[in-house]
Amino acid sequence: MPKKADSASMPKKTDSAPRASATSHERVFTGIPGLDELIEGGFVRGATILVTGGTGTGKTTFCAQFIYEGLKKGEPGVYITLEEDPEDIKEDVRRYGFDFDKYEKEGTFKFVYQNPFEVSDISSTVVNAINEVGAKRVVLDPVSLVGMYMKDPAVLRKRLFEIIRMLKKTGATTLITSEILDNEIGERGGGSLSRDGVSEFVVDGVIVLNLFGIGEGISRSILIRKMRRTKHNTDIIPMDIRENGIVTKKG
Repeated sequence: MPKKADSASMPKKTDSAPRASATSHERVFTGIPGLDELIEGGFVRGATILVTGGTGTGKTTFCAQFIYEGLKKGEPGVYITLEEDPEDIKEDVRRYGFDFDKYEKEGTFKFVYQNPFEVSDISSTVVNAINEVGAKRVVLDPVSLVGMYMKDPAVLRKRLFEIIRMLKKTGATTLITSEILDNEIGERGGGSLSRDGVSEFVVDGVIVLNLFGIGEGISRSILIRKMRRTKHNTDIIPMDIRENGIVTKKG
């Protein structure tokens, strides 16, 4: 009779999504007051996190704050925008005291605009920018435009998987953004968590930003929907955007 395979020699089941390259679970401060204590001290270094939400929920501010925190700590960064003009973003976040021009002149930060409809593969643009400044923190905003021309979900998932795997090889901690359509927004981000319906499955973590109400009755919140290798808070946490940027109720 054939010898029964030892359980230790059996192939282990692996998740299809790429994993962060860090082996020590070293943490990266987010720069968002009150958030780090909800996720065991910050993002796992080398992880890729999806920041998602409806229109006007603060996704760009969140990402800019994350990059700026790194720059202040001596960690070079790259912000790749596939939609807005870099000068518009810099002007928008300058009100919070984020002076990206200073770091661009020092050569530790790079703002890159890439029209996703002019190239089929943005990977070389991303890698070149990261290598140019030795980036430790990266933003790709919004990743949803990468797959706008892809009709097959399987092809889109494979493409996003490849992009995230490429980002992980650089060792940088990365935030990617996407949108939740207004008719799919629920208190806990119900339904799809991204425009493409795929991004949330191939990342290490998902942070959902919400905005409810009209005028002075507006309230903001943040939900940590997913965070690998982290014991994280699962409550809906009140959030605000103040003169220095985003803060949670803990901040």
